[in-house]
Amino acid sequence: MTKVLIVEDNEMNRDMLSRRLQRKGYEIEIAIDGQAGVDAATSGAPDIVLMDMSLPVIDGWEATRQLKANPATQTIPVIALTAHAMAGDRQKALDAGCDDYDTKPVNLASLLEKMEQLLSSR
Repeated sequence: MTKVLIVEDNEMNRDMLSRRLQRKGYEIEIAIDGQAGVDAATSGAPDIVLMDMSLPVIDGWEATRQLKANPATQTIPVIALTAHAMAGDRQKALDAGCDDYDTKPVNLASLLEKMEQLLSSR
């Protein structure tokens, strides 16, 4: 079973996304801030990370930079999930090391397509 780490501080977003992905057959792990996300990815070896960018403790950009700098986690694909949909936000996420980018509210079909594409290229 594919293990997805959702790093999201908003309980409603976490709950909605985790339930929808579980119904699609994914195993879900949750972290509620950036540092917890880095720790969970380091200890739990998820297959993919869905990273909110606006997080407490450390933001998603810094959490992603830390994951990509660590040899133990640098190959785990990270998809930025953010309400930031301004020009330049996609590039900012990619520059931080995210492998792809999606906006909130989440379009599940689009997100699943991006996830499968990244997972199949590992």
